[in-house]
Amino acid sequence: MDPESQTELNFNNTEIAFSYKSDKELKHLKWLFTMMNNSRLVNFGSAITPLSLKLNIPFVKSILRSTIFKQFVGGENLLDTQKTIDLLFRYNTLTILDYGAESKTSEIDMDEVVTETVSAIELAASNNSVPVVSTKITGLAPNSLLIKMQSDQALNQGEEYQRQKMISRLDRICKTAYELKVGVMIDAEESWMQETIDNLVSAMMEEYNKTEVIVYNTFQLYRHDKLNYLKASHEKAISSNYMLGAKLVRGAYLEKERNYAEEKGIPSVINTDKATTDKAYDDAIKYCVKNYKTIASVCASHNMNSNLLQANLIEDAAIEKNNPHLNFCQLLGMSDNITFNLAAAGFNVAKYVPYGPIKEVIPYLIRRAQENSSITGDMSRELQLILKEQKRRGL
Repeated sequence: MDPESQTELNFNNTEIAFSYKSDKELKHLKWLFTMMNNSRLVNFGSAITPLSLKLNIPFVKSILRSTIFKQFVGGENLLDTQKTIDLLFRYNTLTILDYGAESKTSEIDMDEVVTETVSAIELAASNNSVPVVSTKITGLAPNSLLIKMQSDQALNQGEEYQRQKMISRLDRICKTAYELKVGVMIDAEESWMQETIDNLVSAMMEEYNKTEVIVYNTFQLYRHDKLNYLKASHEKAISSNYMLGAKLVRGAYLEKERNYAEEKGIPSVINTDKATTDKAYDDAIKYCVKNYKTIASVCASHNMNSNLLQANLIEDAAIEKNNPHLNFCQLLGMSDNITFNLAAAGFNVAKYVPYGPIKEVIPYLIRRAQENSSITGDMSRELQLILKEQKRRGL
């Protein structure tokens, strides 16, 4: 069944997708995505940018700030994001704030992540257009601790202290969100630490999701075990008298996961092919929509068919389009054709808006550039849509 035949949504409507861009901004967008469509240029930039920033080479920050940073990041601090929040809301689009810190090891840095996240929650509580913030447990504890907690090894005294500190940091974030009625999405990570994260997030959901969904776990459907884990998590929530928060993603660490499995001589947790992942993802959407009264879910995807599927299921079941338990989300700077067409049709849709100093968000920016580069030399979908809108405008 063709999803497009089921709904009035048209994700190829570039007039709606780029209505927030002036002609000048659209031309700049075309230039930027043309640059990112060059895989050699992206690979070179990805290799030299972190070192250039470390060495404080002149003009690097200003170049980044006016190009890729401006496209994919809401600002260098929380106050900077207000302009983006307001712009999105003018087009019926909500904001999910995320302080772009990951892989922290020092106590000072990890405490700063908590302070920043709590500040984001406080801003969200005073702003109807920011229902949720996002955070990473890798910003609250060293990766080495998360990995060891997943093993059968006992923690030493210092590691046990770190574990207690991490739980305290996470609980402060979730408790503040609960008191201010703001959602918190916890990002997923690599398989060798994800079980630790799942256990921590489950404990927070059990504590704070009694009457409404505050805490969301993230389910990576490119893993062959995560559809069943989603269902098991739902069953556990029902039996323990709390509600499940579920952000559905395909996954971001495919190559790392396969390389890890090969190095360790163990089976990969990743599905054998994309079709299997697509089916698992869409089955997860169907499960969450069917059980929407006890699951608050987010279709966090740039896949047009999956977004159309959820929209169709909502309409077919005669559920109100803006039901707070049925949500869509895309990254700032990407898939505007999906986001703004969903918003125009009346669905709950948000942009994921990271923010932070340039040096903090560089790993995030590199991932975005690499996603938009073209290995085969084919024109990226984003660039095709931009060119289509330029033609429509006669530019």
